[in-house]
Amino acid sequence: MTAVVGSFAFFVVFIGIVILANAVRVVREYERLVVFRLGRVIGERGPGLVLLIPLVDRAVKVGLRTVTMDVPPQDIITKDNVSVKVNAVIYFKVISAQEAVIEVENFLYATSQIAQTTLRSILGQAELDELLAEREKQNQALQQVIDRQTEPWGVKVSTVEVKNVDLPQEMQRAIARQAEAERERRAKVINAEGEYQAAARLAEAAAVIGREPTAIQLRYLQTLAEIATENNSTTIFPVPVDMLKAFMGALERRAPA
Repeated sequence: MTAVVGSFAFFVVFIGIVILANAVRVVREYERLVVFRLGRVIGERGPGLVLLIPLVDRAVKVGLRTVTMDVPPQDIITKDNVSVKVNAVIYFKVISAQEAVIEVENFLYATSQIAQTTLRSILGQAELDELLAEREKQNQALQQVIDRQTEPWGVKVSTVEVKNVDLPQEMQRAIARQAEAERERRAKVINAEGEYQAAARLAEAAAVIGREPTAIQLRYLQTLAEIATENNSTTIFPVPVDMLKAFMGALERRAPA
């Protein structure tokens, strides 16, 4: 009889410990408990020590830290009918634990699915050049649309970043040819601009020579000096009579009367 009473007492104590353990919860700073009492939500609890009524209250724990989620690669047909594969990363956090529990069955899975469908929808409205060059614009559009759809769940989407845009091989070759043609065009434009500037300078020089005939003679002498410096052989140049007359006239004017 004594053994039976002892076993019953041990069982009662064990049940009491289990009930007490389930009634006392320690909630961390980045967590919240959504408490249901007889099936009705009575609010959020935490952080710190939370006491629950055994067998009456049920609690669901929700994390409030930012979640980083990879969006799997999605096959997208752009507005100009180019098939690409795009993946992204999404950053979001729960701002209302109560709504995240009662408004959606699994907010992580739901947010992932919304991100995938929105990625295909938004990026499919853009042309390939916009998708490659205006990445920030596409990221902002994705963030706004996804955040608007997850707001009723108490989920705030802070950032969406498109990570990779995989192009078909033929499209990569076409873009490479386009880039090469663009570089050749720029080189030709720069070369033509240089020719234009050189021609303008020559025209200005011709105008100066037209106003000062002696300038061509000085240029002629400078050319002779450059040729004599560069070549070791002897070079004979005819000297124009007009040049000699100019120098002789200068000497006569300097000579005393």
